[in-house]
Amino acid sequence: MRNIIYFLSLIFAGLLFQTACNKDDNPNPNEINPPDDKPYVDLAKMPYTNLSDYQFFTSTTANFVPNQGVIYYDLSTGLFANYAQKLRYLYLPPNTTATYKNDEVFDFPEGTVIIKHFYYKTDLRNPNSPNYNIETRLLVKFATEWQTFSYLWNEEGTDAVFSVIGKQIPVSWIDDNGITQNINYIIPNKNECKGCHSADNLIVPLGPNARNMNKMIDNNGSELNQLAYLVSTQKLSNAPTDLSQIPSIPNFMDTTADLNQRARGYLDVNCAGCHNPKAAANNSGLDLSYTQTNPVEYGVCKSPVAAGAGSGTFNYDIVPAHPERSIMPYRMASLAVDVAMPELLRTTIDTAGVTLVRQWIAAMPPGPCQ
Repeated sequence: MRNIIYFLSLIFAGLLFQTACNKDDNPNPNEINPPDDKPYVDLAKMPYTNLSDYQFFTSTTANFVPNQGVIYYDLSTGLFANYAQKLRYLYLPPNTTATYKNDEVFDFPEGTVIIKHFYYKTDLRNPNSPNYNIETRLLVKFATEWQTFSYLWNEEGTDAVFSVIGKQIPVSWIDDNGITQNINYIIPNKNECKGCHSADNLIVPLGPNARNMNKMIDNNGSELNQLAYLVSTQKLSNAPTDLSQIPSIPNFMDTTADLNQRARGYLDVNCAGCHNPKAAANNSGLDLSYTQTNPVEYGVCKSPVAAGAGSGTFNYDIVPAHPERSIMPYRMASLAVDVAMPELLRTTIDTAGVTLVRQWIAAMPPGPCQ
């Protein structure tokens, strides 16, 4: 009898262990049954366990060839992410369109998925060198809110698995000068995603707006304006018929473009997500939105509200003609805790961005806060 009880206890313990393992391996127990090989977005069952379950890409997930209904898009200036490169895609449910807004992110229908993939090219001197896939983030439009879901790529680079906890990953690559670079790439947890994608305490998209998407892209070998393409394919409504009426910002690395527009565009993408009246850093009184026209509001001769150690020995966010006396480039060029800006997820310095902002400030005519 005692042997029977012992035997049964072993079976019961084994079942518990298997259940626990299965629960850990599959963060979403909902069964996924796509009806065909097209993109599959069922809001009631999200997040899916694997990125491949969504069928956003043809053949295999890692080839990043958009499936039917998935649109590749690009931005004039992108968010700095520890030198990671990005691919961006947009999925709109069948028979739906996004609505154009002049100064804000477009209004997207329920079921929209904004897909942003992060990777490193292992050797920047060779465009055919392998990619090291890191993570793919989904921003999904539910009925009353947006939600974020992060997927971490396996070592084989074949698929990515849903995760909420974040992670640090050591990455190395060879830069344009043949020098090996090493970095700890930070994958954000769910709360850290909200730290940047927030307005009025709600998660919101940041990138897909008119001024940052009004650019030419390659579409199957043809150069075309991507806003015009979205309109022609009935994926964007209410846009001006005359594209010259649509605002645009230049690529911040384009030295032939206007310096002020380049710098303001860079700050809009990299800093205004937090530094605007509706976002997390609104108590700073600093508004770095591209649409802000008051120089004091975007930092010129503006004293910090409560910068603490972040202000260093300086008195103003921007001292015209004097980047060496301005708080903004000082914080951008630092990795110190309580000083570095942006403060989330950055483990290295965007030297090109710092150089641009310093050049912009140096080119300003002297102001009253000299």
